[in-house]
Amino acid sequence: MTGSNVRGALLALLAMAIYAMHDVAVKALGAGFSAPQIMFFAATFSFPLVMIGMVPMRGEAGLRPVHPGWVAGRAVAVVLNGVLAFYAFAVLPLAQVYAFLFTMPLIITALSVPILGEPVGPRRWIAVLCGLVGVLIVLRPGMGDLTAGHLAALGSALAGAFGMVVVRRIGETERPMALLAIPLLANFLAMGAVLPFVYRPMALPELGLMAVVASFGLAAMWLSILSYRAGEAVIVAPMQYSQMLWAIGFGWFLFHETPDVATLIGAGVIIASGVYIVAREARARASLQPVLNSRLRPETEPRPDLLPPADPPG
Repeated sequence: MTGSNVRGALLALLAMAIYAMHDVAVKALGAGFSAPQIMFFAATFSFPLVMIGMVPMRGEAGLRPVHPGWVAGRAVAVVLNGVLAFYAFAVLPLAQVYAFLFTMPLIITALSVPILGEPVGPRRWIAVLCGLVGVLIVLRPGMGDLTAGHLAALGSALAGAFGMVVVRRIGETERPMALLAIPLLANFLAMGAVLPFVYRPMALPELGLMAVVASFGLAAMWLSILSYRAGEAVIVAPMQYSQMLWAIGFGWFLFHETPDVATLIGAGVIIASGVYIVAREARARASLQPVLNSRLRPETEPRPDLLPPADPPG
């Protein structure tokens, strides 16, 4: 592994650790506040910093999208991705939520056929099916209760994957400002509209924790950007799975959660399927890499995959 790839992998590991702390803060807040309220205040705290970060893109002026339908669809997906993930973190063990979110590479692979028109070979389809088996292992249909939290986690993965594939479809021709700002505004406005119905008063420490959620999200996003600029995607992308170790550790230490054997086995199957797809795409032509050309971390902040591509490392 080259020095640049090592640097990219280390930056990605640090980004995933901070994302895990972000999710711990979300889970802690979720015990007393609704997902829309957490998202609204996280967006409120991050909005000024994000706008400052968009200043260098003023040459890409214009919020009027070139592909309004796709941009609107992605904005809805971003909002759903965030609110469903935040709800799932509040009601499910961390390790279970991550197991479901790790299906995003599999969903991206499946969606790349109808949305991108890209062929998917039989081996990658088998990997997708194996990943779905992993989901069934975690869910244990007939042996445990299927809760709203499980459905929310799966829905978040689906919405996040759809948003990523849309970027792959229109990213080269769409205005970057439209791709970045419109989902952010949609998130702010949608959660603001719901807020009066779910608002609960917050003490200063709770408001501070809301600011921590926004800060951790932006910090991890920036480290993720740096990691993909430093290293090859095939090296950087699998680093997201390190979040499972953080989930087990934080879950046990902070929330007294111990993942059961089924969750660990199912997560292992899902992770193995995702890593296989990444490895297969590393040997494919550049145009046939829907997963490697996406960022595999669901989030409500602007995505690293909207930035101009960096020069090849090393």
